[in-house]
Amino acid sequence: MKSKAILLGHPVHPMLIPFPVAFLTGAFIFDAAGMLIDKPSWWTTGGHLAVLGIASALLAAVPGFIDYLYTVPPKSSGKERATRHLLVNLTAVALFAIAWALRAESSSPPGFVTVALEGAGLTALLFGAYMGGTLVTRNLISVDHRYAQAGKWHDETIEASVKGPIAVAKRDELKVDQMKLLRVGDRRIVLARTERKYVAFDDRCTHRGGSLAGGVMVCGTVQCLWHGSQFDVYTGKVSAGPAKEPIATYEVREEGDDVKLVL
Repeated sequence: MKSKAILLGHPVHPMLIPFPVAFLTGAFIFDAAGMLIDKPSWWTTGGHLAVLGIASALLAAVPGFIDYLYTVPPKSSGKERATRHLLVNLTAVALFAIAWALRAESSSPPGFVTVALEGAGLTALLFGAYMGGTLVTRNLISVDHRYAQAGKWHDETIEASVKGPIAVAKRDELKVDQMKLLRVGDRRIVLARTERKYVAFDDRCTHRGGSLAGGVMVCGTVQCLWHGSQFDVYTGKVSAGPAKEPIATYEVREEGDDVKLVL
């Protein structure tokens, strides 16, 4: 799914994360080596790198948290992984912050406890980075993929308090096999256009909760890109596993130039 925190069309969080990883890794290396060989200039460098690493980590966390709230599908295995990713990385930053505070200033020599805390923080940071990579490569978080005639990723927020049929698109807004995500209150619903008509269905694969709006649709069948499950968009029935449960579908009416969703 396309990131909600983007700059010039590119997700911001992956742009920023190399900085804290590099700075905090350097902080541990320079502090540990400086302590071992009694090199003040090295542990001074380590202290400065720790400050830069903590600051850049907090900066990178902002777009990451935006994607956690709005991009990662709720009630999914990806959300569980993203939660662990968030907590592990916050733990890593906290360990480095405690280590830096124990030293009082960057020019002070690090003790064994300081270096041990930084080592534990670096271990947590690398584990968090591994989970972040899995979120991108397996769960396709912040990936704005393309397929034939798919059009650009589009989502729209609809007031949940609206009564009766809700106007959610214009008749010519989507082309055949195009989809868009509707955020209706706490629901996520996909509006799609097939060869026959407009259809609507839940944006949640019943296997592991992957986003169907972030998948592909061809000939009345939508496929989740996480594990390949396929569903009939007219009936919601499973066309191909590993999913076993159908998805919910909704009535769509075309009235004049408006496409309306009935909940």
